[in-house]
Amino acid sequence: MKKKADKIKDAEALRQEVIASPHMFVAGFEKLTVAQDYELRKTIKGAGADYRVVKNTIALKAAAGTEAEKMLKGMKGMTSIAFTKGDPVGLAKALTAYAKTHPVFVFKAGMVEGRVIDIKAINDIASMPPREEILAKLLYMLNAPAQRLVTAINGSGRNVAAVIDQAVQANKFSS
Repeated sequence: MKKKADKIKDAEALRQEVIASPHMFVAGFEKLTVAQDYELRKTIKGAGADYRVVKNTIALKAAAGTEAEKMLKGMKGMTSIAFTKGDPVGLAKALTAYAKTHPVFVFKAGMVEGRVIDIKAINDIASMPPREEILAKLLYMLNAPAQRLVTAINGSGRNVAAVIDQAVQANKFSS
């Protein structure tokens, strides 16, 4: 049994993670074996996130006064939280893929960009393309009009040069 000082220290460390992480997913994991838990932790680390198994009362105290408090209120059963400061899509993809192969791992709630989301929204986020792909598409779309303008400008000069060349070849212009 942990001493009260250790519980306070754990709650403060959890509070710092909750405050520092704008994206988190809360899940239940009853009947998860040690091997499955190890695989889950490896999956979450691969997505660039952190993972903690928490007591509901400590989690609620740690989240007091934050947006996460609404999300953690009323949690029952075994609870774990996956945190990330990076891309929430990557973490959501990793967790939903894991949940599909291990039905004992279930989502309870989530928070993205500091806003509490429901389980359906977690699945919607997981179906989105990764951040890098979205940025690449956006840059392509921003760059496409400029490329078309340059092509049109170059095309006009090329067309004039082609007409002059054809006229020279037809001996319509003499030097």
